[in-house]
Amino acid sequence: MSREKQRALKKSVAPYATSNTKAGIVQLINTIVPFLVTWFLAYQSLQISILLSLLFSIVAAGFVVRIFIIFHDCTHASFFTSRKWNRIIGNVCGVLTHFPFEKWKHSHAIHHATSGNLDKRGTGDIWVMTVEEYESASKFERLKYRLYRNPIVLFGLGPLYLFLVENRFNKKGVKQKERLNTVLTNVCLVAIYVGMMALIGWEAFLIVHLPIMYVSGAAGIWLFYVQHQFEDSYFENDDEWDFVKAAVDGSSYYKLPKVIQWMTGNIGYHHVHHLSPKVPNYHLEKTHNNTPPLQTATTITLKKSLESIRFRLYDENNQTFVSFKALKRARRQRTLPRVQTNSKQAEHRS
Repeated sequence: MSREKQRALKKSVAPYATSNTKAGIVQLINTIVPFLVTWFLAYQSLQISILLSLLFSIVAAGFVVRIFIIFHDCTHASFFTSRKWNRIIGNVCGVLTHFPFEKWKHSHAIHHATSGNLDKRGTGDIWVMTVEEYESASKFERLKYRLYRNPIVLFGLGPLYLFLVENRFNKKGVKQKERLNTVLTNVCLVAIYVGMMALIGWEAFLIVHLPIMYVSGAAGIWLFYVQHQFEDSYFENDDEWDFVKAAVDGSSYYKLPKVIQWMTGNIGYHHVHHLSPKVPNYHLEKTHNNTPPLQTATTITLKKSLESIRFRLYDENNQTFVSFKALKRARRQRTLPRVQTNSKQAEHRS
């Protein structure tokens, strides 16, 4: 895409990068209220069946994902026109989702500024190694990477690490504002947990709430993973990296069933979001539909997205993700073929 076309694309998206306070309030109501209702139903149904309670908890987890999208928009100051209210609502949603506002705002901004940049990986990203890096790594480093990329670890243990470790502590050297915000978030969570346990009992609270946070955490990690880990995703070294290409070619359009699309706050239009983070989630679909160049982004269906689990390493030479099995096979053949999929690459695109 030429520089002129890139400028034209940014210009065509600009009208949608505007907040709508009414739309934001409506979304708050139709998200947080159902979350509280389904949480209450999960608790009440414990008297009938734990399985019924679990069913309500899973539904509540979907609303937690939607609350996180509101939180996410607030970190971009795109949910409301007022920066003050973006901060207030962002912090409230951060407590509900167990994410400290300032910490995540900082790391996510770095993610947007470096997504697809091979020389600036490491902050706010899923760990990706290139084939060359993997082959030159020590056995211990390879083992760590293989464990990290194992679906059981990434999506099974990942939510526990995210909520209990990653979101609870700051890195050394961060600004005091970020550190204090994390402490405040943690204090609020302790107060809520202690208060709820005193109110309804620790067993009931944990039976209801832990599945909600675990399922929502796993879903969130999956969404983040799949929208950057598709076969022909964009990765370049810093000297050739391009922001617009990284947004349009390095972020997928995750075409989800309407109910799931609604529950995930339209985040499937990830290419739109990366091109213009100021577009609030309630404008993402409209932006995609009214901007033809954005419709050329890689399209991944729910079924197709399952293939991404096999993608482990990025092959710089062929500009594609490959599996560990493909790498092993390539070693024997002394070549590195593309991972075979059930359909042509063109079918990934809309």
